[in-house]
Amino acid sequence: MQVFTLVFLGGGLGSICRYAITVWMQPWQLRFPWATLAANGLACFVLGALLGWQLSGQMPDRYRLLLATGFCGGFSTFSTFTAETWQLWQTGQTTAAMINVAVSLAVCMVCLLLGLVFEAVVF
Repeated sequence: MQVFTLVFLGGGLGSICRYAITVWMQPWQLRFPWATLAANGLACFVLGALLGWQLSGQMPDRYRLLLATGFCGGFSTFSTFTAETWQLWQTGQTTAAMINVAVSLAVCMVCLLLGLVFEAVVF
């Protein structure tokens, strides 16, 4: 039961942070899903740092469940990314849709790697 509670708490906190980014970035949303890109990039950075911590063998399992599975799972949003890309495509913004896919993948990979480097340097 404790496992589910940790994932639940982390997911709730991640979802709140995700919503806060959407509200904060609302003025910049215009015609590109910047808030989703920011949330997914930040989640990948955090996940990269957590992955590095886990690979070092020093991360307790409860932190992995709370932070990696719960928080990052609630904070990142592949479903919203997919829906927003589809909406761009459906409204004739094919170039923006393709840019969203390419930029999201590149940003998230770079952020994950930066998180791994950050963990290695800081911890």
